[in-house]
Amino acid sequence: MKKILEKIRTYLMHPVEDNIEELKFLQGKQLVCIQNQQAINNIRDAEFKVFSQWGEDGIIQWIISKIPFIPPTFIEFGVEDYQESNTRFLLMHNNWKGLVIDGSEENVKKIKTSSWFWRYDLTALCAFVTKENINELFSQSGFHGEIGILSIDIDGNDYWVWDAIETIVPKIVICEYNSIFGPKKKVTIPYKKDFVRSQAHYSYLYYGASLASLVALGRQKGYICVGGNSAGNNVFFVHKSLGSFFEEVSSEVAYIESKFRESRDNNGKLSFLSGEKRLKAIRDMPLLDLDSGDICSVSEIYGFCPEP
Repeated sequence: MKKILEKIRTYLMHPVEDNIEELKFLQGKQLVCIQNQQAINNIRDAEFKVFSQWGEDGIIQWIISKIPFIPPTFIEFGVEDYQESNTRFLLMHNNWKGLVIDGSEENVKKIKTSSWFWRYDLTALCAFVTKENINELFSQSGFHGEIGILSIDIDGNDYWVWDAIETIVPKIVICEYNSIFGPKKKVTIPYKKDFVRSQAHYSYLYYGASLASLVALGRQKGYICVGGNSAGNNVFFVHKSLGSFFEEVSSEVAYIESKFRESRDNNGKLSFLSGEKRLKAIRDMPLLDLDSGDICSVSEIYGFCPEP
């Protein structure tokens, strides 16, 4: 009986969800028209949200509008069920071709059975992304060479996976950073192939890399940083060949201290830590200092007293 009721609920909700998404999409089209009429010089002034978590939809539209030609293809991984993502509005509004990857079979099934999936050239792949398999995942899905956008958000080995990518050359890279690591220090979690944020530390605060480490990696790979979003969790890069269209900014300028409070306590309940308390909550966890090459605890790198 429970399964039957769930099927009925899903059937009844589909038209409502579809109508809401259609309204969001139409609103997004209007926001693009408004944006095109404005003189925007700061990446954060371009923000608006349709399907992205924060203002990434608007930033992406602004960046691609400044580039004379860009391959209309994207790859995004760590998308969950793709209801909230960086590239979905791009897929639907700009009709780009894309590849999305998530480690959950349930999430990928939901994408493939959505009411809009058949309308677009979208490949949805179920895989747990690692630095060892990322290039093969792209190749087996038919993506190689130049693409328009790469969006990385896996709440863990983001630095290491981007560093390992060799088979594609994106014009734009969007990567999540961990704001609690601050604007200056070049640090990342040490690579662990099976890293899962929720299992690494009960607080959910131990993951990813600092913004400065990603800016340094970007330079090594031929990218310039053009800014970060106002929420303080995503940074945007363009290939150096597009440098004449954008102003390069430092990690200090791109950085915003995040204000969202997603920490958990030992029982898995939200604890709403903010500011430096978030960093102190993971003081005993290891980080790789990319300048020295040493793996040290958070307390050693940031000068906190060890946990009593």
